[in-house]
Amino acid sequence: MKAPLIAIARHRLNVDGGGVTTLVAFHGCPLRCAYCLNRQCWEEDSIWQWMTPDELVDELMKDNLYFLATGGGVCFGGGEPLLYSDFIERFAQLCPKEWHIYVESSLNVPTKRLETVIPYITEYYIDVKDMNPDIYHRYTGGSPALVQQNLRILAERQQQERVVIRLPLIAAYNNDGDRQSSRHQLETMGFTHFDLFDYAVDR
Repeated sequence: MKAPLIAIARHRLNVDGGGVTTLVAFHGCPLRCAYCLNRQCWEEDSIWQWMTPDELVDELMKDNLYFLATGGGVCFGGGEPLLYSDFIERFAQLCPKEWHIYVESSLNVPTKRLETVIPYITEYYIDVKDMNPDIYHRYTGGSPALVQQNLRILAERQQQERVVIRLPLIAAYNNDGDRQSSRHQLETMGFTHFDLFDYAVDR
């Protein structure tokens, strides 16, 4: 089993998880967000390397001392990391148990992909965009149906305390009232950890 990576970024401190983390970014994404920061995840010639879970564990053992000393670990991002849930599952079975595993995801994947990794994830960073279907579609080109279904799965599995939900203010797409409406919907599902921020857009 091999997966395409666009980057490995080391020595990230309290950015996407506790302690020192290493970000592993996968190629591929089901969305086409208007202000995407990682457009290389769409382009075939931007694949940096194909790796197996075993090879990735070997590569990240270079960071083992940092992970153990700070309570850090590995953050899977991209692109959409849950497109490679079988890879993440195998990696989690192979890596030292002390490593924490974080995921940055849009959750716009089949529910089976999410369910595969739930037993292994320390914390999720979910980029919801907006809960309004029209706003979501205009911004991403996709539907939020899978996102909403997967959020319900996380709530049913009592994972809310492990989830940080990112709700951006997106110029020309939503406003603060829209964002507050999204937050309210999510709070009714039991989610309490939110990252509210504005997209910085060069226009």
